[in-house]
Amino acid sequence: MSASANPVRGEATIRVHGEALVLRPSFAALVAAEGEVGSLFALVERAAAGRLLLGELVALLWHCLRDPAPMSRDDFADAVTAGGIAAATPALKILIAQILAGR
Repeated sequence: MSASANPVRGEATIRVHGEALVLRPSFAALVAAEGEVGSLFALVERAAAGRLLLGELVALLWHCLRDPAPMSRDDFADAVTAGGIAAATPALKILIAQILAGR
């Protein structure tokens, strides 16, 4: 798995279990995330207000993984939690910018 994010495509990188995973907010990924967490615009509003739930964060990141995850979703969620929300914030910012701006 290549861990090189392409910023032109709106990709971001998150480190999980010591592995750099690339996130790509493609249309299909965002539709899948929205199907799970509801409106992405409402998610962005909750994030801006500091009310984003951990499960919503994990769902968005999970659905935006560019490549198949090298772990189960539960392990991914545990690793994101163990790494701390602060560690996931830079990738979240990039994904939110893509949700709002599009390409």
